Amino acid sequence: MNDLKIHDIKGLVEIPDFTQYLYMALWVLGIVFFFVIIFFIFRYFYNKNQNQRKNYYKILKELDLSNAKKSAYTISKYSRLLVSNEREQKLCEELIEALDNYKYKKEVEPLNDEVKIHFGKFMDNIDV
Repeated sequence: MNDLKIHDIKGLVEIPDFTQYLYMALWVLGIVFFFVIIFFIFRYFYNKNQNQRKNYYKILKELDLSNAKKSAYTISKYSRLLVSNEREQKLCEELIEALDNYKYKKEVEPLNDEVKIHFGKFMDNIDV
């Protein structure tokens, strides 16, 4: 009975099946897309932090030291944000301690040379 040939029914035709390859390709593309997104997110936040440091450094570099009170507050604010290592932290603390005489008062005298020297040392040691 198995050898019986029916003439109006054709034999099985093999159809190429690429679904497994398509499935694997979609997984690979998904993983690559995921890593590309992670890379751009990381790069965005890393560069954002670097650009802020450059902006803070630029603000301190262009600071007008003629207004002692405003300068003291600005230097205190941005010097804390610029510090990245222990040496810079020490110089920042010395600078802020020297600037305490120019804060919290109604009238202040102009910045003296000692404070300007501390500020110059701090700015020279900052790596941006």
